[in-house]
Amino acid sequence: MDATPNDEEDAPIASGMDRILQRRPGLKRYWPYGLTALAVLVAAVWLLGLGHGRVYRVPMDQVTIGTVTNGAFEDFAAVRGTIAPFITNHLTTDQGGTVKQVLVEDGALVKAGQPILVLGNPTLQLEVAAREADTARQMSEVQNTELQLEQTRLTYQKDMLDIEYQVETLTSDLERDKRLFEAKALASATYEKDKSRLAYQLKVRAAAQASHTVMERERAEQIAQLKKTLTLLHTNLDAAQKSIDALTIRAPMDGQLTALDAEIGQSKPQGAVLGQVDSLDRFRLIAQVDEFYLGRVRTGQQALPTINGRDYKAAVSKVYPQVSNGTFKVDLTFAGAAPAGIHNGQAVDLKLQLGGTSKAMLLPNGPFYQDSGGTWIFVLKSGSNTAVRRNVRLGRRNPAYVEVLEGLKPGDRVIVSSYAAYQNIDRVKIESK
Repeated sequence: MDATPNDEEDAPIASGMDRILQRRPGLKRYWPYGLTALAVLVAAVWLLGLGHGRVYRVPMDQVTIGTVTNGAFEDFAAVRGTIAPFITNHLTTDQGGTVKQVLVEDGALVKAGQPILVLGNPTLQLEVAAREADTARQMSEVQNTELQLEQTRLTYQKDMLDIEYQVETLTSDLERDKRLFEAKALASATYEKDKSRLAYQLKVRAAAQASHTVMERERAEQIAQLKKTLTLLHTNLDAAQKSIDALTIRAPMDGQLTALDAEIGQSKPQGAVLGQVDSLDRFRLIAQVDEFYLGRVRTGQQALPTINGRDYKAAVSKVYPQVSNGTFKVDLTFAGAAPAGIHNGQAVDLKLQLGGTSKAMLLPNGPFYQDSGGTWIFVLKSGSNTAVRRNVRLGRRNPAYVEVLEGLKPGDRVIVSSYAAYQNIDRVKIESK
């Protein structure tokens, strides 16, 4: 049976008539509309994201909520301190050497000047011995020079005595001869001869006196120089002896020997620290304070250390501005005598007073501050379990509260637990189990 021809497909196309177009498949016909719908959907999702921001969901038992209130703010910092000796003297080596003897054990009580250990240094000992011998030789030469000067002085005195004797004798003879000459009992030649001899002796005496004046001036200068030389030689000799004495390490004060680092046979260089002696009658406190308070801690500020359940008074005596691991160091001294029964290294809780008590808007302190720097927080919407990120301005802190300056009002509920997971989040959704 012959197939019936399809009018639309098999009929010949008459010339001058319209051309019949074939229909496109459904997928090809609707794909532009699908793309448009998809773009609209993406845009809607994107706009919805702009409206609600990034949301983080967290179980209720993993967050802590604090409420903003009005109250009295006590301006202090709670820090942990350590009891330390008020004075610490380090034992250092003025001369290097090898440890020969250890006379005191670590932890023992020592008296000022008590030998603690002995070092050996053969090279230094030989050098000092040679220096002492050379110094002794120079001192001997100086003493010989002094002796020669003294002998010269004695010789001059003897010569002057002889000259004075001659002058006195000739003067007496001349007076006698003059009387004889005037009585014509003595020849003029003899009288003139006596006059010449006296004139000569007077010239000798004048020359000797002039020479003696110059010699005495030179002798005084030489004696002064010799005394300086002797002083220098004695100083050098004392220094040599002290360098030997320095090989014996002694306690610089009464106290307790601690941190002793010396064993027999060890070689210690010059300037090495071998240990320390700590005072036992006076103590101080060393505390590490959060760098947040660096600009607010000053010498003289009061602190209340709690020791064995009792509060005492102390004051900041020194502030070290160098920051390490987020803290800086301060020294504190007790007001009056230190508490009885304390010991080096004992931990102490301190309440460091930074200011007085004042009225303020308060937010409970928490880990959030370290994560946000106190510039933003998550505030719960009223009657909602959703917290929204908000910029704020916070002020002073103590262990219990943070002072609110701007951005919050009493009654606001705030997430005060850690924000470590919320750094790039706009909203926090708190979900109950």
